[in-house]
Amino acid sequence: MTKQQLDCSAAPANAGLTPLRLEELSQIARKAADLGGSVLMRHYGRLVSIQQKARAGDLVTDADLAAEKALLSALGESTPEISVLAEESGARGDVSELSWCVDPLDGTTNFAHGYPFFATSIGLLWRGLPILGAIAVPFLQEVFWCCPDVGAFLNDQSIQVSNCSSLQDSLLVTGFAYDRRERLDNNYAEFCKLTHKTRGVRRGGAAAVDLAYVAAGRLDGYWERGLSPWDLTAGAALVVIAGGEVSDYGAESYNVSSGRILATGPGLHSALRQELLDTEPLAEQLYAS
Repeated sequence: MTKQQLDCSAAPANAGLTPLRLEELSQIARKAADLGGSVLMRHYGRLVSIQQKARAGDLVTDADLAAEKALLSALGESTPEISVLAEESGARGDVSELSWCVDPLDGTTNFAHGYPFFATSIGLLWRGLPILGAIAVPFLQEVFWCCPDVGAFLNDQSIQVSNCSSLQDSLLVTGFAYDRRERLDNNYAEFCKLTHKTRGVRRGGAAAVDLAYVAAGRLDGYWERGLSPWDLTAGAALVVIAGGEVSDYGAESYNVSSGRILATGPGLHSALRQELLDTEPLAEQLYAS
């Protein structure tokens, strides 16, 4: 594993977490994600409120708020010693150390339109490094979860990343930031280039689900930018524990606060990373024009 790729192996010990405690926390994450998904399904197709946040297209609904309230209550009861960084309510406690990253509804735009591609994501983070997590996709009754030295799972079945090693044989997924209309660094050039070089590039609209699908081998690779720690923590841990590789686009050590991610099976990572690096000059030319 190169220095650019995410390595979660040392984080649990450095955070003082024993194997038994890791298993306990993975089950807490799994139950919390499932709880959030259940709350979402009670609101699905019955939304009362849809509001826009500061960024155009960035929505929040009564379902986001209800799910987050339930999750914060459950996590506060089971792990009061662990801080929380949640999408809607922000930080509680010292998030520079061990913290839960909570996205009560990833894919809010999908959810608001009745498009059933959305999730609840709960990840455990230590100093910017994902340790474990769970992602519930409630419409499909699927919960993806992982624990170091135990494995990655879909419900109770073990999962692993794909063995695809050729871009031309790959199926990829990506996304676009909410502020893509205002920012020049908007991922359009990369999307077009890789659409021509692969079997296809999907755009699901829910980063957590995209990462879960890479971990399960349903998709061969994922890249995106403009994301937040609650979008990435659980999914990044899932991909790594399922045998995959996670990095930034460039040479920096990976940290979820960068907002960028590249996640693949081991056979595809170098090729996809190089394509992204090669596209940056082209993208800069397009943006300048």
